[in-house]
Amino acid sequence: MTTLMVQGTTSDAGKSTLVTALCRWLLRQGVGVVPFKPQNMALNSAVTADGGEIGRAQAVQAQACRLAPHTDMNPVLLKPNSDTGAQVIVHGRAVTCMNAVAYHDYKAIAMQAVLASHARLQQAYPVVMVEGAGSPAEINLRAGDIANMGFAEAVDCPVILVADINRGGVFAHLVGTLELLSSSEQARVKGFVINRFRGDLALLQPGLDWLELRTGKPVLGVLPYVTDLHLEAEDGIDTRQGEKGERLLKVIVPVLPRISNHTDFDPLRLHPQVDLQFIGPGQPIPPADLIILPGSKSVRGDLAQLRARGWDTAIARHLRYGGKLIGICGGLQMLGQQVHDPQGLEGPAGSSAGLGLFDYSTVLEAEKQLRNVSGQLELEQAAVAGYEIHAGVTSGPALELPAVQLADGRCDGAISADGQVLATYLHGLFEGSQSCAALLRWAGLAEVQAIDYEALRERDIERLADLVEQHLDTARLRQLCGVRGHA
Repeated sequence: MTTLMVQGTTSDAGKSTLVTALCRWLLRQGVGVVPFKPQNMALNSAVTADGGEIGRAQAVQAQACRLAPHTDMNPVLLKPNSDTGAQVIVHGRAVTCMNAVAYHDYKAIAMQAVLASHARLQQAYPVVMVEGAGSPAEINLRAGDIANMGFAEAVDCPVILVADINRGGVFAHLVGTLELLSSSEQARVKGFVINRFRGDLALLQPGLDWLELRTGKPVLGVLPYVTDLHLEAEDGIDTRQGEKGERLLKVIVPVLPRISNHTDFDPLRLHPQVDLQFIGPGQPIPPADLIILPGSKSVRGDLAQLRARGWDTAIARHLRYGGKLIGICGGLQMLGQQVHDPQGLEGPAGSSAGLGLFDYSTVLEAEKQLRNVSGQLELEQAAVAGYEIHAGVTSGPALELPAVQLADGRCDGAISADGQVLATYLHGLFEGSQSCAALLRWAGLAEVQAIDYEALRERDIERLADLVEQHLDTARLRQLCGVRGHA
């Protein structure tokens, strides 16, 4: 049984992408492989087959392995609800909220959960492909580290170090990171991967030769910059759009401070008939066909920010002019009469007035509701599948006109009497071709081009595995993964 870890010189260096690529590359060769991230900090998450919650990137990596997501793949997930605090999720379940100082003391307990999950995966799969978090050279985070070298040392695994050349300073990143590691940590770094290179590789070669001479570590390869590659983001919002046609539906997503699961909008961003714009602080909401209020990790705080930015007035004007509005999860809660947080789960305890567009109210409770679900949108009776991740319990007369009839007999969300506003707890409702087409027609697009989002995601995972074959030292990778022979 082999464990191999990918660490990065910086955040967004390409760790998630490289792990996804290596997972599918190994799977192609008939090797049983499973993804693993000891500790993740992200507001994009997924519901697992065992009814828990993990980072979205690990769910994509599970797909690369053709596995159902499981809580052991990401045993510790931190979901920030302020600049200094986060909800701590262990083995898929929220256990508490902590500030950074308290969590530092909690790491020893979290490490036991990490090692238990890793041990179970190592028993079940020949290769465990591990993703680090941020950089291993953050001096202030070294004590009690469970996300990078602290984990690698605990399980005695080799490490690949990846750096993003597109940021500039790639040699300084690699050499500097290595210099800041202890001697035992340096020894377990078995090679470098340079990511997002564009240009003539011959011009880079002198630098690669110098790097190998300077560090005594091999460069395992240089991955090209692929501009149209789509993988669901772990945290940062991806604003890139695919090729567009002539008649476009204009869709606006206001970006609030604690926006969560913004991967909901990837199918719209990639749709050839949709112009999707994320609107941030200081930007007015422009005229649009559809506004979508996204999920939030701090609903009352984000609702206050929405009002402070004048976006509540812009939404009211949008509705007066006949535009459509969707609220997803936290967005659903914002559209009601009241949001109550009596236990202070997402900030100071208290209540906030909602936007008042639906006659229901929400109470935040400690026990999260985590489900993978399917059913039918009331719009056109279109098939829909998605997942629920929410602490809110919503009740009120407006729910008697639901947005979704679920296969388990429950109803979800609401549709306004005039048909202008829709609210749902379902994340992922744009991923299915039927539900996406029904919602786009409802929003004003007369003829909708069907898009197979799952096929797009699968295509790009395959492209990543191709890049491994074409640009990395596969012989050395096989050796590091304990794989013998050539496929």
